[in-house]
Amino acid sequence: MLRLVIDTDAGVDDAQAIMMALRHPAAQVEAITTLTGNCHVDKVVPNVLSVLDVMNAPPIPVYRGAERPLVADWFPESDFHGQDGLGDAPERTYSQRSIEHKHAALALIDLANAHPGELTLVALGPLTNLALALRLDPALPSKFKAFTWMGGSIRGQGNTPNIAAEWNAFCDPEAVHMVLEAFPMTTLLSWEATLDNPLQWDHFDRLCAIQTPVGRFHKAITAFTSGYIRTNRPSLGFLLPDPLAMAATLEPDLIAESFDAYVTGELQGKHTRGMTVIDHMGMLKRPVNARVVTKVDMAGVYRLFEQMLA
Repeated sequence: MLRLVIDTDAGVDDAQAIMMALRHPAAQVEAITTLTGNCHVDKVVPNVLSVLDVMNAPPIPVYRGAERPLVADWFPESDFHGQDGLGDAPERTYSQRSIEHKHAALALIDLANAHPGELTLVALGPLTNLALALRLDPALPSKFKAFTWMGGSIRGQGNTPNIAAEWNAFCDPEAVHMVLEAFPMTTLLSWEATLDNPLQWDHFDRLCAIQTPVGRFHKAITAFTSGYIRTNRPSLGFLLPDPLAMAATLEPDLIAESFDAYVTGELQGKHTRGMTVIDHMGMLKRPVNARVVTKVDMAGVYRLFEQMLA
């Protein structure tokens, strides 16, 4: 059984990824930690609880985390995820589930120490919680079985005002630098991998036609994002940043192409602060610390979506 801890800023694609993990027969979600990213953590927490409700999930501890980046200013991403971070779905109901009182960074430490070498950490947002935890427990990386992060750019093809930086990295560059330096190996699903592995519109529309409670919820929360992409850049297809990272974690055989390299985070530069820098040629003589995913088996990802929505 794959035992997961999910760190999330619970936008639309985060919700899809969490739903995918909750429905996978070989995975068990042990805890969910939250932080500000796509939207403020005060919205992230109810978004996570709504997902747990619609999936009829058993009690899973949810921890509230960082309200802002370590150093950087924070700006909400309402254009892509809506004002509530979950697509402003109409007639949305809010959960009565409660959350834990412990801060998410402390929860990450306690979970890793309670289950050393047993938990896989999947980070779907900025890395602020993890950076805070690292400062308190520098040995933390050795206590997780594996670590996946959806974030970064590998061709400098970002989606933020710092044009070479991806959103999760742009939100907290200092945290990216700290975490990538600390973890011995990260499975990295970048923004360019997202662009290169979209869900084609006919496949997306077929998923939205699934008439189950989960299917109707999925259609409602993705309507805002799909409308935005179809209006502004329809040729992209429907983009799946966090679901791709989760799919690669749940079923590593879905990784069709990848390469290993040393990756670090850029902290300076007018247009490049927040960029993830790939040492393709090994010029820095640093140990490899990332498996960089470039191609994913999209037929397999579609199968996971069907399983999720059934």
